[in-house]
Amino acid sequence: MADKQLSVPTDKGANAGLKVASLVARMVAGADSIDDMALLRHGGMGRVFNSGYAPSTLGSFLRAFTFGHVRQLDALASRVLTGLGSRAPLLSPSANELVLVDVDDTIIEVHGHTKQGAGFGYTRVRGLNALLATVSTKSCAPVVVAQRLRKGSCGSPRGAARLVGDGLKTVTTMTGDRSRKPMLRADSAFYGRATIGAPVRAGADVSVTVRLDPKVKKAISTIADEAWTAIEYPDAVFDDSTGRWISRAEVAEIPYTAFAGDKTRSVPGRLVVRRIPDLNPRAKDGQESLFDSWRFHAFFTTTDPALLDTLAADVTHRAHAVIEQVHADLKNSALAHLPSGKFTANAAWLVLAVIAFNLTRAAATLTRSSRLAKATTATIRRTLVTVPARVASCARRITLHLPTAWPWQAAWTELFTHCCGPPTTVTP
Repeated sequence: MADKQLSVPTDKGANAGLKVASLVARMVAGADSIDDMALLRHGGMGRVFNSGYAPSTLGSFLRAFTFGHVRQLDALASRVLTGLGSRAPLLSPSANELVLVDVDDTIIEVHGHTKQGAGFGYTRVRGLNALLATVSTKSCAPVVVAQRLRKGSCGSPRGAARLVGDGLKTVTTMTGDRSRKPMLRADSAFYGRATIGAPVRAGADVSVTVRLDPKVKKAISTIADEAWTAIEYPDAVFDDSTGRWISRAEVAEIPYTAFAGDKTRSVPGRLVVRRIPDLNPRAKDGQESLFDSWRFHAFFTTTDPALLDTLAADVTHRAHAVIEQVHADLKNSALAHLPSGKFTANAAWLVLAVIAFNLTRAAATLTRSSRLAKATTATIRRTLVTVPARVASCARRITLHLPTAWPWQAAWTELFTHCCGPPTTVTP
């Protein structure tokens, strides 16, 4: 697919398919820098893997990328994920299960002044900004459906509308059901006309945290005291006599129209508000306040109340934090470094890291192990990839002697059987 999709010029772009496969395979095996691309070139690896390009060759290949070639690689990543989805249960929602698309960005720290695009962003850390969109369900672990590398000093919502549109197209292709409405979740940095308008026009619902500006505060002040409902929250206690949770955290909702000042782009929905006690109120003149003070957290959603009531909408929105686990997983593997001084090479590296992440997730789901299907990349690599096999040759045939007491033998055998057929057992 890469041979047909990529048009990287000169001899640096020759055999693009093998070079992309080399980069992804070594990322799956644990490589996180250009030097690590020699990971599969030592010992008996050359007898098992063909066309193992040298790290210098792969580095030259990445540095030959332009922004257009990175976009070609984005399309390749989308097609690879769609192909994986047809061969592995990456996204198999039930009839009433929500398909959740999460968008968030993260700063990848870099060092030195030769990194193109590096800068200080909202974390005050010198780095580059990676914007990701993931899709997941309650029963399926998240996979990355869209990605974009940006300069370190850019704002979070920059380019998010286009990325959301690309990601939703991929999600629709993976589910094969255009009538199903995915739900986009994001934090307050993405609360804007462009980012919310893109999924709404694509037929998706949104659940986005709002900033507590004067308009939102005024709307919250109209909520009646009896409208607040206690929720199951940390340190909550269940009262058997009343059948309710006794908690200081409460939730309520009111109808709300986002961007009402612009009639052409206003979005009707509801404002769900969660309040928790402010344990550190700002006392005046050293005196404690006479009344309870609250901290409010509000988000705007377009979901049908019949599908998600107030409590369910709040629980679903709080689960948006799952994308932080994807960020941490990527930074603990191929995104531990952005190895090149050229921005487009690092952008291509991000896309390849996402392909490796999705490929690893697909392999884990094929083992039919519920634990591995939701495990981190490091766990999957340790149990399925870095198997201590001994390489032997006989009659021009390569035999891999696997360990007899491997704890994850059943999962590995299930994966191998699904992809390559039952392994041949060598009898003495």
